[in-house]
Amino acid sequence: MAKRDHFGSKIGFVLAAAGSAIGLGAIWKFPYMAGTNGGSVFVLLFILCTILIGLPILLAEFIIGRKGQADAVTSFKKLAPRKPWFVIGLAGFFFSIIILSFYSVVGGWILSYLIRAITFSLNGTSETFYEDLFNSVISNPWEVIVGQGAFIFLTLWIVSGGIQGGIEKASKWMMPLLLIFFLVLAVRSLTLEGAMEGVKFLFVPDWSYFTWETALLALGQAFFSLSVGVSAMITYASYLPKETRLGNSALSVSLLNIGVSIMAGLVIFPAVFALGFSPNEGPGLVFIILPAVFEQIIFGQFFLILFFVLLLFATLTSSISMLEIVVSIGIKSKYERRKRAAWVYGILIFLIGIPSALSFGILSDSHILGMSIFDFADFFTSSFGLPLGALFISLFAGYVLTKSELQNDLKVNQFLLNTWRFIVRFAAPIAIIIVFIQGVMKLFV
Repeated sequence: MAKRDHFGSKIGFVLAAAGSAIGLGAIWKFPYMAGTNGGSVFVLLFILCTILIGLPILLAEFIIGRKGQADAVTSFKKLAPRKPWFVIGLAGFFFSIIILSFYSVVGGWILSYLIRAITFSLNGTSETFYEDLFNSVISNPWEVIVGQGAFIFLTLWIVSGGIQGGIEKASKWMMPLLLIFFLVLAVRSLTLEGAMEGVKFLFVPDWSYFTWETALLALGQAFFSLSVGVSAMITYASYLPKETRLGNSALSVSLLNIGVSIMAGLVIFPAVFALGFSPNEGPGLVFIILPAVFEQIIFGQFFLILFFVLLLFATLTSSISMLEIVVSIGIKSKYERRKRAAWVYGILIFLIGIPSALSFGILSDSHILGMSIFDFADFFTSSFGLPLGALFISLFAGYVLTKSELQNDLKVNQFLLNTWRFIVRFAAPIAIIIVFIQGVMKLFV
């Protein structure tokens, strides 16, 4: 029987965990959320929420995963025998399938744009060229399904290779390249005439934009971008050796996530302001505004290709963590079945995602609670799945795991341990419940 795989190094784990966090949340969602919510004020609130609320819950997932040394369902069963806490792992299994089903659709869009960029087919011929192109891509049934299928194939190919040979190996070269590409793009963006207006938008607070809604959106973004709530980090931490310092790893992942989110802002907003575009374009910022921006820059085609390669890497590192949750629970301790399980679940997720892929074309008239199938899947997971998962993980770590157990796992002084326990027992649950209520209220407003 095959043995359980493990990460070969701490840096491999940190890069894989950071890759899970650094995906569309950091590069696609963070810029447009900042752009539509006052820029610097949103950025500041996001940083505070990530450090004060997101980081403690991330650490809770790390503790549960390493103590359990198994998939999320089995880990909860080991740590709380004969109690229903394992349902958290089952919920993570379910929500990971739903997330990856629509996440892979966006991955397919990225592949479509990357191919167009490489073949020099992203050249605007009219003012509405990029908007028309985006609408054409997402409404073309064959293009979106083929793109989604190709993206799922890349994901399951990596996951089927195992932890060290697949996930860790891929993360070790994709994440450094992602950071290098980001640095190159940020430098190019910052050297444009008028770029400082974008920097001011990102870093100089205009407190007139501060509202409680902005604070709640920043908290929701912190949860989304750290991948907490679906047991992704429980799964990854279960492949860690006992001697790994969890606090340092959690802090490294959180800081990398904040850093890449800000770098995404430094790539996008200086260029947007320098070339006279609006920062509050919403979800279309990456697919509609950025190509138009790069078109006006010297060597813009090269930088555009670089950007979509970067976006593909970031999206892949997140998608492999989602599939790994599903595969690890699916195979339990039968590790020799990894490759077969990856293909079976990958194909299943592809089929489940087809309605989301077609929701802007053939199924554009199909709605759930007034939302397209794609938008509902996104709303359902981000407003219900992630907050509820994060809530129960926080409560489990705060109330089920004993203080002596936690001291052995964290090896920190009493002040830090008591502060962390206060957050996961009281502050984080209250914040999560507020975000959850906000999500529910959106259904009735």
